[in-house]
Amino acid sequence: MGTRLITVAVVFGTRPDTIKLAPVIKALQQWPDQFNVISIATAQHRQMLDQVLNVFDIVPDFDLDIMLSRQSLEQITARGVERLGKVFVKVKPDIVLVQGDTTTTFLGSLVSFYQHIPVGHVEAGLRTEDRHNPFPEEINRRLTSTLADYHFAPTLTAKRALSAENIPVKRIYVTGNTVIDALRHTVDNDYVFKDKQLEEIAARVRRGRYRLILITTHRRENWGEPMRAACRAIRRLAESTEGDKVIFAFPVHLNPVVRDVVYGELKKVAGVHLIAPLQYHDFVNLMNLSYLVLTDSGGIQEEAPSLGKPVLVMRRVTERPEAVLAGTVKLVGLDEEMIFRSAFRLLSSRTEYLCMASAVNPYGDGKASGRIVEALRYEFGLRLRRPGEFHGSDAFTGRGVRCR
Repeated sequence: MGTRLITVAVVFGTRPDTIKLAPVIKALQQWPDQFNVISIATAQHRQMLDQVLNVFDIVPDFDLDIMLSRQSLEQITARGVERLGKVFVKVKPDIVLVQGDTTTTFLGSLVSFYQHIPVGHVEAGLRTEDRHNPFPEEINRRLTSTLADYHFAPTLTAKRALSAENIPVKRIYVTGNTVIDALRHTVDNDYVFKDKQLEEIAARVRRGRYRLILITTHRRENWGEPMRAACRAIRRLAESTEGDKVIFAFPVHLNPVVRDVVYGELKKVAGVHLIAPLQYHDFVNLMNLSYLVLTDSGGIQEEAPSLGKPVLVMRRVTERPEAVLAGTVKLVGLDEEMIFRSAFRLLSSRTEYLCMASAVNPYGDGKASGRIVEALRYEFGLRLRRPGEFHGSDAFTGRGVRCR
């Protein structure tokens, strides 16, 4: 008789966690004689989740479809706990994998704990030390760390944070970030955008006639006046660079709270293109063409440095300090003047721009998913030796210049 298959339930619910778990699902599926992979989508975010599933050709085994219009965190939590509980009872997984900091991440960990199922946390150990910022992500991470049995930290900094919280070192694996694995799958220097507007923007950039600034904002703690301040800074930047051949591309989040602010401030500003949320393929390839990125996203702080793109982070704190220390990311907060001056300086000074664009990428080498699988094989007795760890690399970009 053959060895019993290890059933791994992989739980995701939003675009970011799906992007980062898709390479792990694919890596696990390379071992069909050892792992039975069950993919479970809570669909906490419906449309943006489906886009990513199509890119990676993943069809969930279970789709819980919990999303409601203008849903509250309480509604997500209640519906998610109930429906995940029923699936886990049916599937009886040997381990549940969750990723990052979403409410789905916490719920997957909580329900697993209730049913005495081990939890593996992908992208473990990120911290801002401010429980309300980002909200609710910082608490989601901390609670998941408390519940998890295996911690797949993307960097040594994350490992140190977990160790400081008394997580046993033998349960921590430094793997690099799986987002770099996903980028390897999707970035194409010859990519052609199906959308006519995007392809026209891309054509201008490729000819070297325009510089593209890519913008995203959506975080709950930035809703209202902070987001308005960011939009005012972008308006001033567009007005100050008019005639300098700078294009602004702003995929606007579907949340009505975000859309009301962004369209109210930027709808009629020359040079600013407010566009629908992009499919993952389109987004990362547009980012690959960009000159500069302004964002409050967490994942983009990892993706953009891997593509050599300076990032101005419109947040007060970040749980990803490695790129800030390396110099490719700068925290500018939500102060209108700070955002405007920092972006204008990078557009005006080639020296300062190159300083950020050539900084080392600390997040991965495209092999994180394989390391996670090998760690699972070791923990379940399918390999004899503990696998090696990621210790920092700029292998994806081939760069290594550090500003002094």
